Amino acid sequence: MHELAVTESILRIAEKHAEQAEAKKVTDLYLVIGALSSIVDDSVVFYWEMLAQGTVCEGSTIHFKRLPAKMLCLACENIFELSGELIPCPNCSSFQLKIQSGEEFWLESIEIER
Repeated sequence: MHELAVTESILRIAEKHAEQAEAKKVTDLYLVIGALSSIVDDSVVFYWEMLAQGTVCEGSTIHFKRLPAKMLCLACENIFELSGELIPCPNCSSFQLKIQSGEEFWLESIEIER
């Protein structure tokens, strides 16, 4: 259900910018999503197809760019990428970690037809 509210927000943002640009149609939307965010791509697309009906965004395509999760070890200051589950620092084995990136979520750009 989280994706429904997120998708509604994306639609409002896209419609606002399309109106400002005097667009006839929004053709593509580009989202940036961190690996640690709880956003499920398929759910966003599912809700998008329903919510965009009858709007300037109907028929547009959503593109997803996933950013990796990066952690900072507070013990040795090593920065490393997570590829799955939380692991200790590969440099010193500490679990004193801070998220550096991976929680991002934003609408990077939209493409329109005038």
